[in-house]
Amino acid sequence: MSFANLKSRSADISKLVQAAEKAGGGEEKKSYGDDRFWKPTRDKSGNGYAVIRFLPAAEGEDLPWVKYWDHGFKGPTGQWYIENSLTSIGQPDPVSEMNSVLWNTGRDEDKAVARERKRRLHYVANVLIVSDPANPENEGKVMLFKFGKKIFDKIMDVMQPQFADEEPVNPFDFWEGANFKLKIRMFEGYPNYDKSEFDSPSALFKGDDEKLEALYNKLHSLKDFVDPKNYKTYAELKAKLQRVLGEAGAVMTTAEAVSLGDTAEAPRMKAVSAPVQRHEPMDEESDGDDDTLSYFKNLANS
Repeated sequence: MSFANLKSRSADISKLVQAAEKAGGGEEKKSYGDDRFWKPTRDKSGNGYAVIRFLPAAEGEDLPWVKYWDHGFKGPTGQWYIENSLTSIGQPDPVSEMNSVLWNTGRDEDKAVARERKRRLHYVANVLIVSDPANPENEGKVMLFKFGKKIFDKIMDVMQPQFADEEPVNPFDFWEGANFKLKIRMFEGYPNYDKSEFDSPSALFKGDDEKLEALYNKLHSLKDFVDPKNYKTYAELKAKLQRVLGEAGAVMTTAEAVSLGDTAEAPRMKAVSAPVQRHEPMDEESDGDDDTLSYFKNLANS
């Protein structure tokens, strides 16, 4: 999409809402050591504050965000499995298949294992850093922001308001969007984003076309996050999973002889009375606060 088309509002809220309701995803570029990514800084108490502006889709791209899942867990071998899930691009994934079988056994111990290995949901979008009190040198930069379902729900709330006196807002719009006040506080030992909110709609740079077009030309492409060539194959992930679980060349779990369906690479497991689900039984939302996983992923790939 060109800047001229962007100004004509060809990508309206309804298209964004429809896209958000469909499954989607992509490959995660490593945020550890990747200077394209911005993370809010939190103080010693775990609190943080910044103001950002979500930006529109880059030229040639349909959506201003990408969505993907990954898995991050430590196996009995002491090795870590930290990989993007093929379910992000609509393909079978060995961990998701294993989790579905474990969940459907009905055994509490199997469900506990599936919970430990459940997939994590992430979104990535371009943002303008409006205010970053902890790192003012970031202000004015266009960066990638990784966030989770709680923040995405806030985006959906302003695009699809629940009350008659509220007007829909496209937060990704240069002219009629709104700044996002990111407020982080610790709640029951975890960072919480519930206090975060959108400001009143306002035009960036007071609608100055020259400044807006210059900003538009700085957007990072998100195509790599949805390109299947950037994903490991099912066979590669299965081999990695078996190594982490200490089961290379052996069966993958406590049971035998259940076909998981369509993929020839799928592991075989014991028959159970409950039907096998074809999707992850439960998801963990993440709001980008995954320094530990990024650290271990960096180690694993070094």
